[in-house]
Amino acid sequence: MGVVDGKLRFDTKLIHGGSSRDASGATKTPIVQASAFAYNTAEELEDVFRGRAVGQVYTRIGNPTLEGLEKRLAAVEDGIAAVITSSGMSAITTAVMAVVRSGDEILSSSSLFGGTYSLFHDTLSNYGITTSFFDPVDLWALEAGINERTRLIFVETIGNPKMDVPDIAAFSAVAKKHGIPLMVDATVSTPYLARMRELGADIIVHSTSKYINGTANSIGGAIIDAGSFNWNSALFPHFEPFYKKYRNFAFTARVRKLIHKDFGACAAPLNAFLSGEGLETLSLRMERHCSNAMKLASFLHAHPKVAWVNYPGLADSPFHNVARRQFNGRFGGLLTFGLADRAAAFRFINGLTLAKNLANIGDTKTLVIHPASTICADYTPEVKALMGVSEELVRVSVGIEAPEDIQDDFATALEQV
Repeated sequence: MGVVDGKLRFDTKLIHGGSSRDASGATKTPIVQASAFAYNTAEELEDVFRGRAVGQVYTRIGNPTLEGLEKRLAAVEDGIAAVITSSGMSAITTAVMAVVRSGDEILSSSSLFGGTYSLFHDTLSNYGITTSFFDPVDLWALEAGINERTRLIFVETIGNPKMDVPDIAAFSAVAKKHGIPLMVDATVSTPYLARMRELGADIIVHSTSKYINGTANSIGGAIIDAGSFNWNSALFPHFEPFYKKYRNFAFTARVRKLIHKDFGACAAPLNAFLSGEGLETLSLRMERHCSNAMKLASFLHAHPKVAWVNYPGLADSPFHNVARRQFNGRFGGLLTFGLADRAAAFRFINGLTLAKNLANIGDTKTLVIHPASTICADYTPEVKALMGVSEELVRVSVGIEAPEDIQDDFATALEQV
């Protein structure tokens, strides 16, 4: 008796979901390192351009290697389609620009990755798109922030680096009440912790550079269309031609045929291939990331030189209950903690020998960074406070090394604080 994607369990979907047998018999999606694709007749190429036939034209628009990863991610997230982009930021930018126009407003969580905050607050404002920020754990603030110009609600599943956890299902209910799409950045949680479509997200974005890839060997992004939002709405007249032709796929069609095509933020085939390789082991790695993070958080929580620890897996975290319910008892591989001050944080980082000091998360290796002096260095104290960034804060992306070795490395470094 055979199985189809819809019947596969999650771990199996990571390997087989959305995949199809290559004509050569290869069990891996081939790396098609080509920029353009030829056709035998002018009529055939015209049919592809006009959408009357399926085919590849130019890698900026589509490529068989990218398509393989798109199908697999759509299957894993239970979405109807996906678009692969060159980075996580390009995924967010492309998805947002497909929805909003000049004069529109985004209602966004104030707890954001620094690059996303810069996009919303600094860049998009130059093009007549404004963003209002709200506390992502305050449903009243979300409801109160919606006005006649609001066209998109944006939130991260786990704030980076604030580590707050919004109730996605509750957010979805508010968004649906007002006929506004909910876009969720699920990079930190990954589909291993929860599939955002099940919780009510309409659009899911990932930086595949992080946990999906898992080994820090390529950059990429993904946009997944849940197929749950009705784009046939007076709030979105720019979707009318796409809805008429593509119906449920209107969002994906506008992304692929307009914004993605025109912005040109396409992924390299090799990068898509590497992310696809990483996707297969996502469950195995995330299980270890979560387990190691819980052990390290508990160790730090009990250490006399550590002022505080922010990890939703700890029972005293204000986000513990919603995270436990939303993520099925798992809490991710990211945590933050505080020392006495900035100087103490620097001494700690300088004392590490196993963990790497760099600006990334989701690697197999344990990574640390002092956000206030690096990725958030250009922000004012007020903005840093809004994002949960303080001078004593150290962010840790917990790797999959032996947990005892991670703990020993941190213990040795803390002796120098």
